[in-house]
Formats: sequence, C-alpha cells, structure tokens
Amino acid sequence: MPPDRRSAAVVTVSDKPGTARAARRRLSAEERRRQIVAATVSVLDRCGYQSTSMAAIASEAGVAKGLLWHYFTDGDDLMEHTARVTLAALRETVASDIDLSAPVPQVIRAAIRRAAALRQSHRAETRAVREIVLNLRYPDGTLRLGLNALYEETYARQAALFQRGQDEGSLRRGVDTRYLAVSYQASVDAMLAFLDSHPETDADAYTATLADILLGGIAADPSR
Repeated sequence: MPPDRRSAAVVTVSDKPGTARAARRRLSAEERRRQIVAATVSVLDRCGYQSTSMAAIASEAGVAKGLLWHYFTDGDDLMEHTARVTLAALRETVASDIDLSAPVPQVIRAAIRRAAALRQSHRAETRAVREIVLNLRYPDGTLRLGLNALYEETYARQAALFQRGQDEGSLRRGVDTRYLAVSYQASVDAMLAFLDSHPETDADAYTATLADILLGGIAADPSR
C-alpha cells in the first residue's frame, strides 16, 4: 500500500545526476500548532497583547499568515488555545519538579515555591498567559477567559491533592476541597502578581509566609 501523501516527507531532488537527495520532513498538524503557539508566546512576551499582530506571529513562526487560519478559526481562537495549552504545560512543569507522594503540607510548600520560580524559568509563558487572560474579550467587552473556566483542570487536581491530605490526616477534615482549591489558587495568583510588580521582594520569604498562612488554616498540625 503506498504511503499517505498527506503525511509524506517533502523531498527536494537535485537535477544533477549523482547528487544526494535532501529531505525536509513536513510537520504534522499537531507539531504545526505547537510551533504557532510557541511563536504566539514569544510575540506576546516581547510586545504585549495590544501590540501583538497575526502578521508578527506568522513571521515568528516562519509561516504565511494565511496558514494560521488552517489551524485556528481566528485570532481569538489562537489566543484562547495558546492560553489553555500554555497553562497546562506550566501546571505539568510544577508537578514534575516536586515529589507529589510526600505528605500534602510538604507538597503545598514545594508547589508554592515552584510556582514563584516560574517567573524566572518560564517568564515568557507566564506573561503570555497573563496577557491573554486580562485582554481577550468577547465583542461586548466581557472577558473571554475567566480564571474559573481556565482553571477547571487545575482546581480538579488541587482538590484531589487536598482530599488526599484529608484522607491521610495531614489536613483538616470537613473542609470542602473545591473551596480550598479555589482559595489556594487565588492566593498563589495574588502572590505572583505582587512579585511581578515588586521585583525587589524576597520571593523565598513571601512563599514561606504564604505557605504558613495557608497551612495555618487547613493543616491538621499547623507546624508541619
């Protein structure tokens, strides 16, 4: 059976006999989307939302502007997709850098520290998400990406972690884990916003203080 032409490599053949053939692999649809998202993040970080254009994104990605609409409905669809997949990647980065099997109070402390560290290790990604969330709007002016909608998967994972803490006895029982997840994330977001606007702040001291405040209210033993 011949290969699917749509997924075949693009091969350039020289006219000169005996000349080696040079192959250039065609990107899959998913790889192309990732390329365009990476370009969107880069332009948003460099220019901010208001000065970001589809032409600049296409140029950054090295593709024709019209190709963007082969993978995304319009600019708003591209921005929303970028925010969602970038936030998911940031969430996975935090999770991969900490020991999720440790007692939950330890996980919370480590997660807060790692979230603050994203400002340096993933500065472009964190700024891009923030720019989109604060600026992407429907025609009537309302925000298209409220944090509650954007954070559903984040809330679910955090609620599961808090439930484990209650089950293992490290967190107070009887507190709704969904409320804990929403309150926890709001506190972390406020911390990140403050650190961004006050770069002289001691981030280590802030993260330790925030962890103490949160665990003081929900830990079975606040000294943990």
